[in-house]
Formats: sequence, C-alpha cells, structure tokens
Amino acid sequence: MVKLAIIYYSATGTNYQMAKWAEEAGKEAGAEVKVLKVQELAPHQAIESNPAWKKNVEETKDIPVASSDELEWADAILFSTATRFGGYASQMKQFLDIQGGLWAKGALINKTVSAMSSAQNDHGGQEASILSFYTSLMHWGAIIVPPGYTDPVLFTTGGNPYGASATVDQDGNFTKDVQPAVSVQTKRLIEITKKIISE
Repeated sequence: MVKLAIIYYSATGTNYQMAKWAEEAGKEAGAEVKVLKVQELAPHQAIESNPAWKKNVEETKDIPVASSDELEWADAILFSTATRFGGYASQMKQFLDIQGGLWAKGALINKTVSAMSSAQNDHGGQEASILSFYTSLMHWGAIIVPPGYTDPVLFTTGGNPYGASATVDQDGNFTKDVQPAVSVQTKRLIEITKKIISE
C-alpha cells in the first residue's frame, strides 16, 4: 500500500478543498492517506481582518500540522499551495526550508512528488508556482510526477501538464471543475509510486 502525504497551505480554503479531493482519489486508489497543513505564519490581525480566512482557519483547526515525520513516513507526497506573486506561499516555503535534516541524511531521495496550485486569475501564476516548487524538490533528489496530458479530462479542466491548478473568483468559488484533474494527478502519483516501491 502506497503511503501518501497530502500537504497543503490554504488561506481561504481553496487548496484545502483540493487536498480533500486528492484524499478521496488517493483512498479510491488504495493508498494510505494523511492530509496535513503547513504552519500558518501570518499575523493574527491579518487573519481576523479577512472573514474567509478566519472561517477557514476555524474550520480546519483539527487538521494536523505537517512535520518532518510525515515526509519521512510517506512514499509519495502531493503538495497544494496558493500562488503568491508567481511563487508558492511563504508558509509552504518555510516548511520546505526546515527540512535540511532530512535532506542531509538522504531521507527525501526518491520520494515521488507532485504539486497543485491556485490563484484568483486564470494566468495569475499557477504554472510558475508549480514549476518553482519542482525546482526546490529537485534538490531533494525526489522524483517529480506531473500529470502531463495523460488523460483526456486534463484538456477540459483549465489545468496544465505540470499540476492541477484552480482559479477562484472574488467570492472564493472555483471557476472551473478541477476535481477531475486533481483526481487524475493523485492517481497517477500513486500508480508511479507503486512501480517504484515494488522494485
């Protein structure tokens, strides 16, 4: 059984929803799945000033915070992050930056990884954030598993070959149905991981 860690950062809930869709797909594919959030770094005042952000923090308070232990436990890791100025969120960056101990002992080598993203515009940096994420993961010696165009549904969801990406409107609603793309990406990650760990 593939051990899949789904690690996300979500301010207002978009990437949390994508993580939940991935969890559903992962379980359908027979994986043991953990959904984890990275530590919130934003000041309390910023969260309190945004009703959607405050609501999401409250609704996800029982989601465990990711640690190095889960990275070491996992065979496969699926990341989901909000886009920030064409990169990925600083909360997620900080989580990666503190993994030097695992990196130094080679514990992240050959982990299979994939990434998803979101933004408020169709061309708001989703692809750039995924690609910059993959650059970081190359330093781990991880094996990047993009969805590519391996399923016809990927042409209909507004995504890209690098990873599922969502656009949300001003009210936080998804502008396209990206759940099928998330599902394909998650199941492909598990399929490739099975081939690697069975050797």
